[in-house]
Amino acid sequence: MSFNDRGNSFRGRDSNRGNRDNNRGGYRGGNSGPKEMYPAVCSDCGAETQVPFKPAEGRPVYCRDCLPNHRKF
Repeated sequence: MSFNDRGNSFRGRDSNRGNRDNNRGGYRGGNSGPKEMYPAVCSDCGAETQVPFKPAEGRPVYCRDCLPNHRKF
């Protein structure tokens, strides 16, 4: 059997491109609406702030002004 005699039994990488939806997962950007914000107290300066995640007990939370002092890059 030669390569060309295989018929449709072999599907190339792009053979079903038209049947795919455009959502392949991962971050796509866009605006899915307002993000829920949670109240917190900055571990450095004690200022009341809001963060886009639920603060875990025992983990430090920093306000917008103090956060750059704790970035590790």
